[in-house]
Amino acid sequence: MTDTVIRALTESDAPLFDALPDPLGARESHRRTRFRTEWKRVALRDGRVVARGAWWGGPDDAEPLSINWFDVAEGEEEAGARLLRSVPWRVELEINLPGDWRDDPALRAAADTRFAAARAAGYELLVERFLYRWTPDHGLPERPGRLRFRAEPDDSVFFDALRRIHSVTLDAHALKAIEEGGLDQAAREELDFFHWCPSPRQWWQTAYTPDGELAGIHIPAHNPSGPTIGFIGVLPEHRGNGYAYDLLADCTHFLVEQGAEFISGATDRGNFPMAANFAKAGYPVVRERINFHPADPKA
Repeated sequence: MTDTVIRALTESDAPLFDALPDPLGARESHRRTRFRTEWKRVALRDGRVVARGAWWGGPDDAEPLSINWFDVAEGEEEAGARLLRSVPWRVELEINLPGDWRDDPALRAAADTRFAAARAAGYELLVERFLYRWTPDHGLPERPGRLRFRAEPDDSVFFDALRRIHSVTLDAHALKAIEEGGLDQAAREELDFFHWCPSPRQWWQTAYTPDGELAGIHIPAHNPSGPTIGFIGVLPEHRGNGYAYDLLADCTHFLVEQGAEFISGATDRGNFPMAANFAKAGYPVVRERINFHPADPKA
């Protein structure tokens, strides 16, 4: 077997990225994603593309935030691992998959090849997530009317609420942040992300009971790919009342009132209560996402 050649792409050889089959439908899932050519790489063997990766970040980011397109030809796990190890950026890896990938032998094999390459490059599984997409044909979810919503300009209110929400959480990313730096880091990462999003800060909503107690928050947002349910969180002392659905319904209505013609959403597979709320609100699962993270980000 000849050696693998890793090539960072330029505008002149950018078409090489399209030379690999796309059995998992990554191209369609990234229809709205804008990748920079200089953050794309391919692995070649005998002049043939056997792996490819596209690192992604916002238009003003100096470095990528994640890898969210990664393909590996069958039997080329080591080439895929070499491609991942070839860059200085140790960032999270996202592998998006069709919703039925677990039941289709061909899709399962293609996914397993990518997983094996990621692990060989020093990545570990972080979480498996459901990806949702609401469209008007699913109908607007009914607002229960139990909570009072209002904009809140003070970031400290959201910071405190996020600390309390994440003190009892099922979210894998929040748990990872808590392990690394405590509740303050988990809350700060959330705030930093939503400040990074191009949607207006004044969209962020607090939710109160009729007695005036803060029950939760929701953050309608736009990421670079479009409108999304940014965050849904109920304070621990108000859980058990089904308020997460109220928050999700109001967040959906809010985005539609801002002109959204579709809305994306996501939750961890293990977060059964939130998955049930998405289903109740008319959000079908359209894909799944497997998140890997570097075992040692500083390596």
